Amino acid sequence: MDVLENYTGHVDPEGPAARRTLDALTITKISVGPMDNNAYLLVCRSTNEALLIDAANDAERLTDLLTDVPNPPDLRTIVTTHQHGDHWQALEAVATARGAKTAAHELDAAVLPVQPDVLVDHGDTLEVGEVTLSIIHLRGHTPGSIAVVYDDPAGHPHLFTGDSLFPGGVGKTTSADNFASLINDVEDRLFAVLPDDTWFYPGHGDDSTLGKERPSLAEWRSRGW
Repeated sequence: MDVLENYTGHVDPEGPAARRTLDALTITKISVGPMDNNAYLLVCRSTNEALLIDAANDAERLTDLLTDVPNPPDLRTIVTTHQHGDHWQALEAVATARGAKTAAHELDAAVLPVQPDVLVDHGDTLEVGEVTLSIIHLRGHTPGSIAVVYDDPAGHPHLFTGDSLFPGGVGKTTSADNFASLINDVEDRLFAVLPDDTWFYPGHGDDSTLGKERPSLAEWRSRGW
C-alpha cells in the first residue's frame, strides 16, 4: 500500500492513501469504491491501536492499509457515520477479518449489515488507544448521522463529518424539514462550538476548514441546500 506523507486533504480514486501525523495520532485518508468514498484510519501513536471511520468499500484495499505497511496497526473499532450503503460495503468483511467492534448511532443501526457492538449518541466518546474522540449527532442527512471530532491538545480540532458537511455546503436532504434540521445542527453543534482552524474530513472529496466555509453559512441556509 502506497501512503503519501505530504497530506493535503486530497486523494485520488484508486490512488495512494495520504497520512497526516499529529503528536498523538496519525490520520490516513483513502478513497475507495465507485462513489469516491473516503475512509479514515486513525492510529494512536503510543499504543498502535486503530479506529476506522467508514469501511465504505473495497475491503481488500482497506485490509492492505492495515497490513501492507510497516508496523501494522491493531484495528479495534469501525465507526459508521450513517446508514447509506456506500458507506458500509466493506464493513462486515473488514470487521470479521480483523475482529473489530463496530459503532454507529441507534437511529441508523437497523439497516447496517453488522449490528453495532456500540451504540453512540451526541456527547458520547470513543477511545483509540490513549486518544479520546467525541461524537456529534447531526440530524438531517439521515436520522442517525454522526460526526467524530478529535480535539488535538497540541494543535487544532480534527472533524470527520461523514456526508453531513462538505466544502460548499451541507449534505443532501430529502425535505425542507430535514434540511432545516441539518443546517441547524451544523451551525449549532459544529460552527458555534468549534474554532475556524478546525480541519474537517468529509465522506467524499477534499477536506476543508470551518473558517473557510463559515462565511457561506447564510447563503447555504437561504438557498435551501
